[in-house]
Amino acid sequence: MTHPKFHFITGLPRSGSTLLSAILLQNPRFHASMTSPVGTLMTGMINQLGAGSEFGGVVSTEQRQRLATGMFHSYYSDKADKDVIFDTNRMWSAHMPLLLKQFPEAKFIACVRNVAWIMDSLERRYRENPYETTRLFNNPEERSTVYNRVETLSKGNRMVGYPWTALKEAFYGENSNSLLILDYDLLAQVPDKIMPLIYQFLGEPEFEHDFDHLEYDAPEFDAPLGIHGMHKIRPKVGFQKRASILPPDIFERFSKMSFWNDRTNSRCSVIAAQPIVPEQAQANAAEK
Repeated sequence: MTHPKFHFITGLPRSGSTLLSAILLQNPRFHASMTSPVGTLMTGMINQLGAGSEFGGVVSTEQRQRLATGMFHSYYSDKADKDVIFDTNRMWSAHMPLLLKQFPEAKFIACVRNVAWIMDSLERRYRENPYETTRLFNNPEERSTVYNRVETLSKGNRMVGYPWTALKEAFYGENSNSLLILDYDLLAQVPDKIMPLIYQFLGEPEFEHDFDHLEYDAPEFDAPLGIHGMHKIRPKVGFQKRASILPPDIFERFSKMSFWNDRTNSRCSVIAAQPIVPEQAQANAAEK
């Protein structure tokens, strides 16, 4: 039986992974989607079979690897007609060595964006759902003010802080040559220029995409979070400026976190604009 190739989409939240998946889906050889449960299933299985567990001493490393690989093939068995599958999860940045043991030819695309605009986007979504408490925050104190909210989200185990630190690990890690950093704003502005570069990185023949007729929405995923519209894509890829709703001090603080602009100690590929002095006006691109 011939299995599809696996590649992985990772990176920061609100940075275009859903947009990228919607574009890739137009290629009939590809399957791409929003975050899948495979990462959680795989790490849970490894924890159950690791040192100190009931079965840690009787399940070999080779068996664990086969079980982990089997999860991918089983989960995507209904996509047997696809040549390439892109699995999306922000945790993949922190698990590159494990995945490359299973799929040595795999490539990782990490979607990024100025972190100040990520916080702005999340804050905007929060304010547009005023009758929801949202699962992004655990208690009234965490959600009480914009300062509390961004501080909570930036912690190392939360929605923005965890993928940021995981991506930084991958960016400087020993497998960084398998990683492509993709700037969301460039993808939104000039997708016709960016997609051929992505195909080149993947080693796949190019495909002519239609950037005026995209389809993607996942309300069933957003509803349990208590924030709607997180994964809804506009039909046409576009770029619109807007003013930030963040206080200036917050915006300035998070604008300084784009470590991928300095590639001195990394072997990864980067598709990003040259850094400029941030202004409080930015892209409200394809994702609502």
